[in-house]
Amino acid sequence: MGTDVLVVGGGPAGMAAALSAAQSGAGSVLIVERNERLGGILNQCIHNGFGLTLFGKELTGPEYAGRYADQIGQAEIPCLFNTTVVSMTGNKEVLIRNTDGERQIEAGAVILATGCRERPRGAISIPGSRPAGVYSAGTVQKLINCCGYMPGKRAVILGSGDIGLIMARRLTLEGAHVEAVCEIMPYSSGLKRNIVQCLEDYDIPLYLSHTVTRIFGRERVEGVEISGVDEHLAPVEGTQRFIECDTLLLSVGLIPENELAGYAGIVMDAKTGGPLVNDRLETSVPGIFACGNSLHVHDLADFASLEAVEAGKNAAAYVKAGGEACQEFECRAGNGIGSVVPQRMSAKALAEGATAYIRVGRPFENASIVIKRGDRVIRTVRSPRLTPGEMVKTVVRDSGDGDLTFEVDSHD
Repeated sequence: MGTDVLVVGGGPAGMAAALSAAQSGAGSVLIVERNERLGGILNQCIHNGFGLTLFGKELTGPEYAGRYADQIGQAEIPCLFNTTVVSMTGNKEVLIRNTDGERQIEAGAVILATGCRERPRGAISIPGSRPAGVYSAGTVQKLINCCGYMPGKRAVILGSGDIGLIMARRLTLEGAHVEAVCEIMPYSSGLKRNIVQCLEDYDIPLYLSHTVTRIFGRERVEGVEISGVDEHLAPVEGTQRFIECDTLLLSVGLIPENELAGYAGIVMDAKTGGPLVNDRLETSVPGIFACGNSLHVHDLADFASLEAVEAGKNAAAYVKAGGEACQEFECRAGNGIGSVVPQRMSAKALAEGATAYIRVGRPFENASIVIKRGDRVIRTVRSPRLTPGEMVKTVVRDSGDGDLTFEVDSHD
């Protein structure tokens, strides 16, 4: 079995990439999705706030996904549901498995749009027993929104990522009491609008520079111990406080899903957790592209979709014309910068204007992101506030030579 462009993942990025590839002239496009329908994580995100950038209208997650799913149907792009990709080679040979058995797909180009997953409890090593009542925030979201099941009545949330903030509001609206949201960093990792709309509007306390240091309970969570942390994120003795609760939600970060990239020998970026890509969103293996949360975690689904449009267009071009060798320059994360995507840009793309997605490593007030080539500044992005929770998207345009360095210039 063969196809021009194979898209792995049917979430917002996968659907946008498939549509773009088809509209850009790919002869055949196929989506492989492990769930029973398109939409990915958006199917359980019943809150609004999606689509403002892309559609100019505020939509819920299912509404946003539904718009793309309708377009996939109208374009007659085939989808394989309940299908798992087992392995992938650097030659773009993809092994899939479903109820019909295993088969291999030979693709002209592959787009990885596999999304991300939540960090589990084991990744943060909280002492205590293993009672019922400890959930990831995304699991609780699915239980409430899709299954109609309330996990508990009194909750503590560890981590102030967007999904944790949104679930603080959701639990409150469903009648539960959220005792506290604890964040180990001295700043929230969520969007400012979610802090206001999900915590402040409901008088839910946010404890910065705090973490959960112990879980109490044998059969069921009976409470947690929270502690303040120092500048090295180590618990401070004497700051311990017990909070009675029956549920602990973990919202401690997202990790791009990239097992398939490992099978194909794709070079990864330790800072983003996703593949290293060039301005065409092509990985280190020619013909394999990545986009959406499998490339780097986005704060807005709209940005993931817009990025995926470029991946689809470039994958179609690769199939039609084959790989085109060109000089590429490195994009380096300098002082104050957490990550930059793409990690490489071609001279051609820079001359025409290439899009860069930037995250700072910590909050800054009254600062600028400065992009340089050597000592020459080619772009300055000023902002009254820069935070790790909000990605900066900007266009870089320059006809010069040399690698690029991104850094923060604080005016304080």
